[in-house]
Amino acid sequence: MQGRTFLPFLALGLLGAAVSAFFLWHNNARTYRLVMASGGKTGEYYAFSQAFAEVVARNQPNLAIEVLETNGSAENMALLRDGQAQIALVQSDTPVEPPVRAVALLFPEMFHLLARTEAQINSVADLAGKRVALMPEGSGSYALFWPLSEHYGLTPESMITLPMPPAEAHAALANGEVDALFRVITLGNASVKELLQSEAIELLPLDQVDALRLSLPYLKPHVIPKGTYHGGRPTPAEDLPVVAVNALLVAHEGLPKKVVTALTRTLYDNRNELVARYPRAAMIRLDVSGTDLGLPLHPGAEAFYKQDEPEFLVAYAEPIGLLLSVSVLAISSLWQARLWLLQKQKNRADTYNLAILDLIDRIDQTQSLPDLMALRQELFDMLRRVVLDLDLDRITSESFESFTFPWEMAMNSIRHREILLRQDPTDSGLLAALQRKPGEGEPRP
Repeated sequence: MQGRTFLPFLALGLLGAAVSAFFLWHNNARTYRLVMASGGKTGEYYAFSQAFAEVVARNQPNLAIEVLETNGSAENMALLRDGQAQIALVQSDTPVEPPVRAVALLFPEMFHLLARTEAQINSVADLAGKRVALMPEGSGSYALFWPLSEHYGLTPESMITLPMPPAEAHAALANGEVDALFRVITLGNASVKELLQSEAIELLPLDQVDALRLSLPYLKPHVIPKGTYHGGRPTPAEDLPVVAVNALLVAHEGLPKKVVTALTRTLYDNRNELVARYPRAAMIRLDVSGTDLGLPLHPGAEAFYKQDEPEFLVAYAEPIGLLLSVSVLAISSLWQARLWLLQKQKNRADTYNLAILDLIDRIDQTQSLPDLMALRQELFDMLRRVVLDLDLDRITSESFESFTFPWEMAMNSIRHREILLRQDPTDSGLLAALQRKPGEGEPRP
């Protein structure tokens, strides 16, 4: 009866274990399909996203990324907010939507202002009355142009702005249909390089970064190095000051923690593969990626950064090891010095003890009171030297105590020898000298 009652509980337990095992297996074996919002196909966001998707596919079999072409950061934020994308690239100046969390700091994006030389444009202020090609509305470049131009005293009415896709904007500048083009993009972009091969188009500096940061604090000072876009005919001809924003990899807060951790790990652990496909990924640095990015870190990214942070003992292993080595060496040296001193003190005490034993032997062999008196004086002189060595730490108190025993033996030998020699009446004066009490001119132990 009891067996029949137990069977249903056993069956339920086995069923529960089987269900749990199935869900665990399904969760681990599940393939997550992610949409990554990038940018235009001629832009750096799209190129990086394609390279990242390939590297993730090679190293994370349970992750699959579909790269989505977009108009840029603003649209990418909207796609994340609406759940139409799970990860995206955005500029650091992009207004943050509530469900978006940071994953990593990627690379700086420079402000590029290109102009036709015939238009005689030397700064942003000279864009007044000119035709300016901009990136599509909704892109980060488009949004950044307006506060930049406002800083230089321009208004939308003071110039002709023409938002258009990147490829069309580049063609319009090359054909003289516009006077200038503004774009925020990573250094070395191929389409920008192609434009600058023409001597009719130049790259202009963007200075006043400190003043710009009063209203645009996310801007960073940067330099486009001499010869970036042409080495033989250096373009730019000198290091060119510009401003920049950072590109960020972000994710929807609802994306599972383990998925974001895997993405973050791939970004750094498989960096060489990523750089081979997208060289500018070499600018991605782990040491700054976990810092303040302007929005909260996704828990999955935070878990990756914190698990790689060494514990105190690991982080300071070298200085701690050096300190321990020096400490052990110092303690060993002090210990050896102490042993040397103790050995030296022991040797000195042994010397005195051997001298007393020799003195006792000479006392036993002496045949005259004058010789006995001389040995007695020698014994007291030795006592004085031992007391002095004790004061100067040349011997230990233990050694002094061990010295007093043979010294007393020597004194007893002198007294015994004295009794034997007193039988000779010719030595009565010397016997009187030998019979002086300790303390009457001589120290006593």
